[in-house]
Amino acid sequence: MATAKIEDILDLSTLEQYVSAIGAGTLLKSVELFQQLLPEYLQSLKTAYQNKDKKALCEEAHKFKGAAGSIGLKRIQQLAQALQHGEEPIWQSAHPQWLADIVSLTEKDLGHLVDYLNSKV
Repeated sequence: MATAKIEDILDLSTLEQYVSAIGAGTLLKSVELFQQLLPEYLQSLKTAYQNKDKKALCEEAHKFKGAAGSIGLKRIQQLAQALQHGEEPIWQSAHPQWLADIVSLTEKDLGHLVDYLNSKV
């Protein structure tokens, strides 16, 4: 996978609004909570996938999309958005890759987010 630009990884517009409204330090606390919940989020997604439970996978992806979006993780939010829409024709062939990308990229994207917010504190 090609190296992504920061504006493809993070929702910079939303983050700037959050930072000006509540401050980077406060937003970092939300990021820390997300990091604590991340193993549980990912396990729920993986379990639904392994159980071939499409309904549960789409529901877990929807929850994950909201959580990722609430802290400005744009790329992860977009992947979860795609994963939640099991009715889409492309879903059947693409959902394993979307899930794999979520699992492999979330930690890295969180690192970029923390670096970004630390630069704003």
